[in-house]
Amino acid sequence: MDKIVIEGGHPLQGEIAISGAKNAALPLICATLLSPGPHVLENVPDLRDTRTMLALLESLGATWSRDGDTLTIDTSGLNNFEASYDLVKTMRASVLVLGPLLARMNRARVSLPGGCAIGARPINFHLQGFQQLGVRHQLDQGYVDASVDGRMEGATICFDIPSVTATENILMGAVLAKGDTVIKNAAREPEIGNLVDMLNGMGAKIKGRGSDTLLIKGVTRLKPARIRVVPDRIETGTFLIAVGAIGGELTLSNCDPALLPSLYAKLGAAGVKVREEKDRLHVARREPLRAVDIKTMPFPGFPTDLQAQMMALMCFSNGLSLITETIFENRFMHVAELHRMGADIRIDGHSAIVTGTGGLRGAPVMATDLRASASLVIAGLAAEGITEISRVYHLDRGYDDLVGKLSRVGAVIHRQPA
Repeated sequence: MDKIVIEGGHPLQGEIAISGAKNAALPLICATLLSPGPHVLENVPDLRDTRTMLALLESLGATWSRDGDTLTIDTSGLNNFEASYDLVKTMRASVLVLGPLLARMNRARVSLPGGCAIGARPINFHLQGFQQLGVRHQLDQGYVDASVDGRMEGATICFDIPSVTATENILMGAVLAKGDTVIKNAAREPEIGNLVDMLNGMGAKIKGRGSDTLLIKGVTRLKPARIRVVPDRIETGTFLIAVGAIGGELTLSNCDPALLPSLYAKLGAAGVKVREEKDRLHVARREPLRAVDIKTMPFPGFPTDLQAQMMALMCFSNGLSLITETIFENRFMHVAELHRMGADIRIDGHSAIVTGTGGLRGAPVMATDLRASASLVIAGLAAEGITEISRVYHLDRGYDDLVGKLSRVGAVIHRQPA
């Protein structure tokens, strides 16, 4: 199993091109199931998760090819409605085939999903929503077995709390339902807007993009689409935070500055300067870090997927930070690894109290999930000495060539077989 080795203390200088967003690409890949024919997806990152999703579509009868960052997916040969445990167990987003399969084949058998161990993340919102659309389901030996007689029936669905994957799944099912569907308290993340754009480009009729209420007028058929995956705001934020930790100056290209307003505010308060252009960001840190408090919230609040990275950053400040996690209950597993590097962090329920020590020391550490992996990379970049990170397969799920991108802007980092 590979590990990443980092020699800390080298400021970052240069330019990094941001890849397409994992959390946008996965639902777009699933949406191709809704209509037979060749779909073209541009700016698709080459990740373990995108490869897993493509393997899942292959198992359902689809074919695909990749040319650089452009995917062509043909779902004309769809002949299977079962997403097996072997493919689904490593990636929670696999549950997103449920809606498209029900819409196109009236049947879906999908293994209960896996992924990072950051909390329960049940799919009850998905199942309750589909039940309101007329779907019958049962849990059978670890699988959701769902079916509907003919087309689903439009309904008004109100989520107790905004759920990104439930919003996406119900949205994909509802576009081919009879009548009108209203999703209230829908998640508002930019990746959902990307999915709405693709579905509307296929002939769907969806209003309310970017709001917490989506109105879907069902249609009888859709056509293949061509869509560009939005830039990855979490990758963008990770590099911004990395500069905050180690210093230097970076330009991030091929990004969307409008996607991270809450992060810019926190970085500015901490002493990290971010300047926005049309599709570029310039970031620099030349002054001591100040401690700031963080509370994760659904978009447009502070992203839970950047909480671990900000915690690593706050270890290098000279002050007290309160970091509160409101989305996932188990998202502090990286704290034990930061402790190994000399961090002073105390957990109190859903909050972490970080006493900045001004620095950390390199140590052997172990990644526990995708974003925790990124936090350890940031800590290692700015720590004194050598940091070795094991179980880095988590990073492969969500960051396209992270080691290569960092090494090209001055980081002393490499990947080696364990």
